[in-house]
Amino acid sequence: MAEKAVIGVTGLAVMGRNLARNLARHGHTVAVHNRTTARTKALVEEFGHEGTFIPAETAEEFVASLERPRRLVIMVKAGAPTDAVIDEFAPLLEPGDMIVDGGNAHFADTRRREAALRERGLHFVGTGISGGEEGALNGPSIMPGGSEESYQALGPLLESIAAKVDGTPCCTHVGPDGAGHFVKMVHNGIEYADMQLIAEAYDLLRNGAGMSPAEIAEVFRTWNAGRLESYLIEITAEVLAHVDARTGKPFVDVIADQAEQKGTGRWTVQTALDLGVPVSGIAEAVFARSVSGHGELRRAGRSLPGPNRSATVKLSPDDVEKALYASKIIAYAQGFNQIQAASAEYGWNIDLGAMATIWRGGCIIRARFLDRIRKAYDADPATPTLLTDDHFAQALGEAQDAWRGMVATATQLGVPVPGFSSALAYYDALRAERLPAALTQAQRDYFGAHTYRRVDVEGVFHTRWEAGAVEVEA
Repeated sequence: MAEKAVIGVTGLAVMGRNLARNLARHGHTVAVHNRTTARTKALVEEFGHEGTFIPAETAEEFVASLERPRRLVIMVKAGAPTDAVIDEFAPLLEPGDMIVDGGNAHFADTRRREAALRERGLHFVGTGISGGEEGALNGPSIMPGGSEESYQALGPLLESIAAKVDGTPCCTHVGPDGAGHFVKMVHNGIEYADMQLIAEAYDLLRNGAGMSPAEIAEVFRTWNAGRLESYLIEITAEVLAHVDARTGKPFVDVIADQAEQKGTGRWTVQTALDLGVPVSGIAEAVFARSVSGHGELRRAGRSLPGPNRSATVKLSPDDVEKALYASKIIAYAQGFNQIQAASAEYGWNIDLGAMATIWRGGCIIRARFLDRIRKAYDADPATPTLLTDDHFAQALGEAQDAWRGMVATATQLGVPVPGFSSALAYYDALRAERLPAALTQAQRDYFGAHTYRRVDVEGVFHTRWEAGAVEVEA
């Protein structure tokens, strides 16, 4: 009897190929399939020595090579291509089998697909995979959704190939239907914010303190030995220290200052608006990338007047570090709030501490910082915001002068810091005893009879402004 594979991967571009290799390296027999068979043959020829692969040329061969319950991993582009692959394979499967989508699908699509396949007796597991090509090969952070039953059969395989931190796999069952892809989406949104804050810190040191990229690289290396230790800080130091071989200039100076995006950050902001959750730090990061790409708009704006840059401004790397850490706390707090809100909205019951745990390794936002977040949620799983955790509250308190000073200094210099400033504005909004939203609501009642509530009595009221400002109960 021919050997059966415990899991199969279809879609053998770089991510799919590396995931299949990771599985094979960990002793799992892996069926492999691609729409163009050349990629399948190339994988087996080049990496067949790493483990046991069962190549398949057709969908029927691929499905037949899998043991029951069949575990079929799709690694293709999100959207219509994913639907096309599902439509191709679903009719070949039997009740209890599972289709695992490892792409960056929109969680709403995952919910739709999961519901449709459930009716056919199939499990659909929307799975977030973070870590890029290297992570897929050497150990990613994995965020599977879907049913508990599917995780019992799939989980041990995924946990075996995931990154490990202190012996703990960076993989756990996130929650039903679209929970896994939702959490991956927010992970990417936080990634946008983190990268924007790092870029602003660099910009302040470059254009505020007058430091060279090589000097700033050393600052980032120092930061990476402390509380800001993370993958993103580490690679930032490497990028800033690199010299372009062609020109001899700092590498960062020969790259066009236009940051692109694939859409997950934008989805995070759009979904936050639907949920009514403020994620201003993530939104500003998305908009900053958008501004960077509007060349014509920026060329027109270069003639606009700015501040007098001859004024003496004091700026120290230590103060920038404090502002960066404080702003980073805000960005992560907003992201976790969004997951918390979606979990309540969709009945997912997501363990926020577990999300911080599986993000400690393998993924792009992996950082020492996440262990503190895990401890905060372990201490109080229902905490309304990370900002009130003792550790983070103390860090925010200690950063006050530096944080506010950085925003003020950036304003004086004309250096845009939307991440730093929006984080501070969010923090101050939460601290405020009263917000000017009272005036906003009064305006809404004036022009649209939208009513308002009072602070002194119960009820909903409207003022008839056209009739002498007479208040009536609505």
